Amino acid sequence: MTETTTAPAAPGTPAATEVDVRIEDDTTPLVRLIGRTLRDSARAGHALPVLRRPAGTVAIRSHDTPQAATITFGDGVSVSSEVLAEPDATITVDLNARFAPVAAPSGDAELAADALLALSPPVPNWQTAAAHFWSAARSVPGIPDVLIAVTEGPDGLEQLVLGEGATHYLIAGAPEALAGVFSGTDDLLAVLSTGALGIQGTMSQLSVMVGASWKVRFDV
Repeated sequence: MTETTTAPAAPGTPAATEVDVRIEDDTTPLVRLIGRTLRDSARAGHALPVLRRPAGTVAIRSHDTPQAATITFGDGVSVSSEVLAEPDATITVDLNARFAPVAAPSGDAELAADALLALSPPVPNWQTAAAHFWSAARSVPGIPDVLIAVTEGPDGLEQLVLGEGATHYLIAGAPEALAGVFSGTDDLLAVLSTGALGIQGTMSQLSVMVGASWKVRFDV
């Protein structure tokens, strides 16, 4: 699958430049996660020189599962589940820590640093992320009628209510935790296990919300 993402133009330039981010059809969760993250970078105008690199292959490996994928720069960016025998760089990362490397990358250190930069797009504010999440989640069967997000800001408690109807689901936490989950940057179950979020709802609703979070995280 190919997605052409229009990146913002640099100041003083006449128009935006497109960045092609391509992934395989019917591919692995890791490939989808990387592809979604790179598209987020392109949309935000983040690391554009990296996304437009003329060449380079980077293997991304999970530190605690067998998952692996290859990012290929040149004529856009492609992500595949095949890992080359000799990529230009290899990075072993924690997938639940926003691609944080768990050891020094091997191979081309500059290319590895570029890839990690491209895999770290800015996270939107929690309200924007929640609205995006809710838009994507509405198509998930069994999703509650109303999502309530609660955080504590400089002026006290802040609340965002999305949707209307009889069934409600509440998620509370720091703005950064909410933004990470709602944007797909962080895995909902992983964040819940740390105690950074509080939830109010039934177990069946939690199952549906996890499915919705994966829909956003893996762009499916």
